[in-house]
Amino acid sequence: MRTQLQYLIDTYGHHRAFYRTSHGDKHSVPLIYIYDSYLVGASQWAEILDKHGEHTVRGTDIDAIFIGLLVEGKHQNEILKAGFDGFYTYFATNGFTFGSSWKNWPIISQWAKSNNLMFIPSVGPGYIDTEVRPWNRVNTRSRAGGKYYKESIEKAMNTGCKVISITSFNEWHEGTQIEPAVAKTIPSRKYEDYGPNGPLFYLDLTKQLMKKLS
Repeated sequence: MRTQLQYLIDTYGHHRAFYRTSHGDKHSVPLIYIYDSYLVGASQWAEILDKHGEHTVRGTDIDAIFIGLLVEGKHQNEILKAGFDGFYTYFATNGFTFGSSWKNWPIISQWAKSNNLMFIPSVGPGYIDTEVRPWNRVNTRSRAGGKYYKESIEKAMNTGCKVISITSFNEWHEGTQIEPAVAKTIPSRKYEDYGPNGPLFYLDLTKQLMKKLS
């Protein structure tokens, strides 16, 4: 991990598209998200994320704001022990996990603030993956013409967070895309467009809502 960080920052760290931000006493440093961080023990993460760790990156040229993944409530203590600077919730299906449940965000946010951690709630436009996971219908969330997306972002903003992550990245098979879309049918499935709202609807809605956050 330390070697990969060194390569990442040495290779891309000076590019203008390489995102940097501030948190606590860290200023203009990279923001690094780590997926499934809970699969690695907190004591192992602490080797590089704790300032007293054997291979610590703290105070070095590859220090950053490290964001772990919080899925279950018990992961809160793991985030602390590991030395992460904050956490995100990734899953954009309300009610699927402890971390992705909107009702828990105010409590999670308060806990994060009390421990000087960055809380980054994750949002999405909806969710449907039944064509690749037929057994997962319970986690389908309708887009409702943009209402689900708007509500998720508003719930996130109400926590007072400074950063929101959008779980999308062109995941057409999970129905989370926000990119311009046109209707398309192939032998195995039909991809929906955004109806009368037009192909740019979700990008425009994102811009409109994020102005409130900034």
